[in-house]
Amino acid sequence: MQLCNVCSDQVPKYRCPTCLIRYCSMNCFKTHKDSCEPVNSKGPTSGQNQSDTAAREAWTPDDLLDGDDKSDMVPVDILKKLGESEDLKDLLRNPHLRQVLAAVDTAGNKMDIMKTAMQEPLFMEFADQCLKIVEPTDSEDV
Repeated sequence: MQLCNVCSDQVPKYRCPTCLIRYCSMNCFKTHKDSCEPVNSKGPTSGQNQSDTAAREAWTPDDLLDGDDKSDMVPVDILKKLGESEDLKDLLRNPHLRQVLAAVDTAGNKMDIMKTAMQEPLFMEFADQCLKIVEPTDSEDV
């Protein structure tokens, strides 16, 4: 599991928008921003070390999950079915649902916003449709 590139203490939750290194908190971001340099889109320079390059690589599930969490991980082939579902596409055409999903995605406190979202019938319909695809019962054809 990867650790914060600033403090090396916690699992990073964020990426610097300028240089893409991973950090875990606002304090680490504030510490980092003084030495932050924009990403070189041509690839690593001779001055970059291997850990700097690794810090800018794409997130993987292993970066974010420990052994217990991995048991809940959904295989990629099943996740692809979400993108192929016409029922989900129809739901996502609703501007209100997109607004609720954007609020969930950008919220600082995910638990509170999810409690609110779960009160929305449209969000519940979306969640149910996702679960039907990800965890179908024997009687459902996906």
